[in-house]
Amino acid sequence: MRKQTNSLILCVLAILFCAVTGLDGVVPEAYSQAQSFFSQKPPSSFPREWFYKGQQALQSGNLKEAEEDFRQVLVLDPKAGGAYANLGVIEMRRKNWDEALKNLQKAQTLSPNVPGIRLNIGLVEFRRGNYGDAIPVLQSVVRDEPAATQPRYLLGLCQVFTEDYAAAVKTLEPMWESMANDVMYLYVLDMAADKSGEKQLDEKVMKEMVTVGGDTAEFHLILAKAYLQHHEHDAAFEELKKVEAMNPSMPFLHFNFGYAYLGAGEYEKSEAEFRKDITIDPDLADNYYQLGVLYLLMQRQADSETAFKEALKLEPHRPGAWFGLAKIYNDQANYPAALHALDEALKASPDSEKVHFVRGQVLQRMGRKDEAKAEFALGKKLMDQKLNKDREDLEELLVPNPELKQGPN
Repeated sequence: MRKQTNSLILCVLAILFCAVTGLDGVVPEAYSQAQSFFSQKPPSSFPREWFYKGQQALQSGNLKEAEEDFRQVLVLDPKAGGAYANLGVIEMRRKNWDEALKNLQKAQTLSPNVPGIRLNIGLVEFRRGNYGDAIPVLQSVVRDEPAATQPRYLLGLCQVFTEDYAAAVKTLEPMWESMANDVMYLYVLDMAADKSGEKQLDEKVMKEMVTVGGDTAEFHLILAKAYLQHHEHDAAFEELKKVEAMNPSMPFLHFNFGYAYLGAGEYEKSEAEFRKDITIDPDLADNYYQLGVLYLLMQRQADSETAFKEALKLEPHRPGAWFGLAKIYNDQANYPAALHALDEALKASPDSEKVHFVRGQVLQRMGRKDEAKAEFALGKKLMDQKLNKDREDLEELLVPNPELKQGPN
């Protein structure tokens, strides 16, 4: 049983987190320290009154009123870091990540020693998919607050996403006492332990994981994803149906059904499931990306283009979506647009031999033969060196795991 279960788990390159509502749900706790410093040294009673008025509006969910109040604070005191930090939180609630980052960075400049501000910056970078940029910020928070669960968990996730598994083990293992009853934490730690060669820890985590996971919806969903990785669709559907019976409102259930139907070639059912998931979580880029892939298979290029563009609105640096657009434009002989899409894909995935090969084709068709020759040579070199470590960095073979991107509870 141990060997069979372990073989399934180890094939999953990214694993599931259970019922989460998104990073905006953790902002109040993360920001509690950032709120306090304004009241300690208020410039005058008037900005303080506006500040607390804005605080109350923010806590009650009235974002428009809160924004107006904090902007009034800045009119009276342009150096009020707390106002900028709260404006950052407001934009996080709205999921305007770029604007949130601008406000939080201003707050950090004015109040560099407040961990809550840095944590929110880490949260924003995580949600934007900039895991490497989030790491140093989160590391500074963990240094200041080594016992805090949220920043440490988030840091470990970022290290897993950037494949620094040894660092992830060091980050996550100290959370064992408080998190060992959380099957999703155990899966993250198990993956990091296995990939970094920590065999004893791997055995310990696996033993605990089977005990804790038991007959839960979360565990069956993870097994379904493992079966999908092996292209065992019948077994995957069996597990997904167990999840549906146990928890029909399980987050990402429809997404995983959609992906399973996609792999089984049942395209209409796949589309219906992804559409269901979009009604539940319209901000999940993975739904639109998978629809783009699905529509390409169905030869619905216009729909595919629309879906990839929707994915990029939510994750502007997603290489698979840019590559999908490049293939569409290349087929349409729209070579300038294809070249632009390929260049964007390379920004996020510079070592993808597939992008370089297609870029060579596009350049060749544009009459830029010398550049095309260089691209083909680079693509071949990358393929020979296997810099992608035998992984498809454009998401075409790995079972997607959008659950990981939602962050910790």
